[in-house]
Amino acid sequence: MSEVFVVGTACTPFGKQAQKSFHQLVREAYLDVLADAALTADHASMIEQAWFGNCGMGQWGQGGIRGQVCFTPLVEEGLFAERVPIINVEGACATGSFAFHGAWKDILSGQSQMSLALGVEKLVSPDAPERVASIFATGIDQLEPERWRRYYEAAGEESGKRFETGPGRTLFMDTYAMQAAWHMKTFGTTQRQIAEAASKSHFHGSLNPKAQYQFELSVEEVLNDREVSWPLTRSMCSPMGDGAAAALLCSASMLKTLPVETQGRAVRIRSSQLSGGKYRALHEPGLSRIAADKAYARSGLGPQDIDIVELHDATAFCELYQLEMLRLCALGEGGAMAASGETRLGGRLPVNLSGGLISKGHPVGATGLSMLYEICLQLREEAGKRQAQGARRGLIENGGGVMGFDEAVCAVHILERLG
Repeated sequence: MSEVFVVGTACTPFGKQAQKSFHQLVREAYLDVLADAALTADHASMIEQAWFGNCGMGQWGQGGIRGQVCFTPLVEEGLFAERVPIINVEGACATGSFAFHGAWKDILSGQSQMSLALGVEKLVSPDAPERVASIFATGIDQLEPERWRRYYEAAGEESGKRFETGPGRTLFMDTYAMQAAWHMKTFGTTQRQIAEAASKSHFHGSLNPKAQYQFELSVEEVLNDREVSWPLTRSMCSPMGDGAAAALLCSASMLKTLPVETQGRAVRIRSSQLSGGKYRALHEPGLSRIAADKAYARSGLGPQDIDIVELHDATAFCELYQLEMLRLCALGEGGAMAASGETRLGGRLPVNLSGGLISKGHPVGATGLSMLYEICLQLREEAGKRQAQGARRGLIENGGGVMGFDEAVCAVHILERLG
């Protein structure tokens, strides 16, 4: 089987950056990913394909050819090669992972020797705040909304939490809150256990200079924060922010031609797998279980072989749930695992050392690639104060959109350091 390697990663700081344009964020991520791979603009012709991820640029008036538009100044300045095909992808919050998956398949198929994945998003819009609501609305069925309303109303009776939306939050926070309520009712999970996961991630975020939130919060502070949708408080939910992230992938034969420094920092991709969502019953496993099982099978590894994890914690409850879906703990034990300290820096299986979505931030089109950035930092032992000791293999889980209580799509990647 062909091998594919990550030779460069980049991530801009995440946060409220209304003054920065899409073009500026893309430029920053692209030039940084070249530099991380020890390449210059003179090497840009080595990139044979690019995958561009974004969800909301249409709300700024650019509905199509988004990557081509953002890369045009770079082409004109000789920083990106002419005539390189750019494929635009959208998978809601999993968009960045979709771009990465496309670049991986480029090389796996033999079509390209080097491929670029880049994701960008702007969710801060002071001049037109209605843009943000429109962006998130694209992540759920707008053609037959009565279908999901009926689904959530019925699920409300089963979970013990009535489905209702409210101001100051997205619909997604309500659906996560209902899932948390069902988990609490079914397995005895507590709000405090969810707060333990949130507090841990805020601690990790305090060590990440690119995180949107760089401060610690105690469990009590998380519990006492403003309620968003019970049992979720504000500190348990991901914020709105802007940012971009990128990855440069290449084949084994191309890797041999790159600078020695680049070869020494390359990270092997053991697997990249996708799954699709459905309107599942509350007791059914979610789509991330399917993607994870496929990733384990493809890689020849199992949950016991994973050293660090970056998972999609749009809310802190998601961390508890995904630990179970990824088979990193038994069903119903995500709360206990989060409270045990195992997932904290220095623990048996550190989770979301970046701070996760709730602390690092969640500019949706860039999120999946920012997770990749963190895992590569860790595997290269370049993560500074938040470095996990001896990490050899990392797993990424990234979901996007909503299909009942599933995400609409999910990606799971497994990466491994060389040597």
